[in-house]
Amino acid sequence: MALGFGTSGLRGLVTELTDRACALYTRAFVRYLKDRGEARGPVALAGDLRASTPRLLRAVAWAVQQEGLGVEWCGFIPTPALAHHAFARRQPSLMVTGSHIPDDRNGLKFHLPWGEVLKADEAAIAQRHAALAGELERDETQAAFFGVDGSFFFDELPSLGVPRPDAEAAYVRRYLEFFPRGCLAGRRIVVYEHSTVARDLLGRLLEGLGAQVIRVGRSDRFIPVDTEAVEDPARLAGWVHAHQADALVTADGDGDRPLVVDERGAVVRGDVLGILVAAYLKADTVVAPLSCNTALRTLRLVPSRDADADRVAFCDRRHAGGPSRPAPGGSWVSRPTGEFLLGSDVSGEVPGSMLTALPTRDAALPILAALHAAARRALRLSQLVAGLPRRFTRSGLLRPFPTEQGRAMVARFERGGVPEVEQCFGAAFGAVKVLDFTDGARMTFADDTVVHVRPSGNAPEFRVYTEAETEERAATCLEQAIARVREFAAPDAP
Repeated sequence: MALGFGTSGLRGLVTELTDRACALYTRAFVRYLKDRGEARGPVALAGDLRASTPRLLRAVAWAVQQEGLGVEWCGFIPTPALAHHAFARRQPSLMVTGSHIPDDRNGLKFHLPWGEVLKADEAAIAQRHAALAGELERDETQAAFFGVDGSFFFDELPSLGVPRPDAEAAYVRRYLEFFPRGCLAGRRIVVYEHSTVARDLLGRLLEGLGAQVIRVGRSDRFIPVDTEAVEDPARLAGWVHAHQADALVTADGDGDRPLVVDERGAVVRGDVLGILVAAYLKADTVVAPLSCNTALRTLRLVPSRDADADRVAFCDRRHAGGPSRPAPGGSWVSRPTGEFLLGSDVSGEVPGSMLTALPTRDAALPILAALHAAARRALRLSQLVAGLPRRFTRSGLLRPFPTEQGRAMVARFERGGVPEVEQCFGAAFGAVKVLDFTDGARMTFADDTVVHVRPSGNAPEFRVYTEAETEERAATCLEQAIARVREFAAPDAP
């Protein structure tokens, strides 16, 4: 797995993320900031809890200082907490995290002073990285910092020191001041702590809003929880039933993707969770990729054909210092992972309360909003979900599945059109009604069953989504679709 930019940040195997590689990409990021005139103040830095993160943090801090900027160490806190702190101060930030991918991988998430880096920014950083790599080869002094394996020659690296506590505290305060005091009183919530960097913070937020919190599954070993393709739902359901809980909640490694399980033990799909949050916030603009549940359209919130472009619009508006509209406001729902990007300020129920825009992925908002939406109507989570249109989604993945092989399969479907798609999926799903290649290959069949496939942007995986009129049908379709992809991708496939 070569180093490269994925859905959010640079990702790669830990063996590839050498001290040299981390330092060069970090210096490329800082030089990009300088070229834009955005290298003001220190770079805020945080990390997740995987084993390789401390080493990468030291390499990043060293590189920032080599470029003449200071480092503001914020500790092991969630990505959205770091971003919230940095955006408020108009300073750049960098999170060392591999998000939900396994412990043998890691990554760097770069943030500009007002939002996430986008594709054009990534290309510009990559260009500067290439120039720096050449510069390092020509400069013996610089080259002497690293051994042939890319590790530092010296052991004395800058100490990160004591993390400043106000970054995490401000993020907690953001939600405790927005939601009504005691709004979750009487609710029993299980927090699956595992190794997410948000594990302590989630418990504090829920208790701060009045919930009774039961903590389970804490782990010193990193566990790659993928909220888009939940691998052990029976275990999660078991905790819900054992504690007679109203819900179970957790997040991925860096705390920007939420996972919610209702009182029956059923996973609330991320795209459905996004719909609940959009409705709760009374959003008038939602940007979501085509893989989201089509129930979104019944709220007159239409998925975007270019989610990245609309994210640019949100971020540019904040950067330009333009006014932010109170509720109803703009927001962006991500893929079926459920994280929520808030694009404009939103007024709350508490008089005078305001949730300011946070143009980065966030797990806390959808968790708290869904729980409060159910509690204020005296409903169970499953009842809240049941009020949505009856469209059900499932998602799964094939791994390892080389990214290039996934892209080649999608390209093959696009070149061959309906005949090629029906050759692969027709026996299981029938005639094709609509094809869309905006993001991978999305296929709607004559009975309105949907199969959507795409290669992962940051790991050797191939994602498969299905949508149908019942939960059972969606689950069956997922099994069939994965089986057909496996067969079609076999070396001897026609």
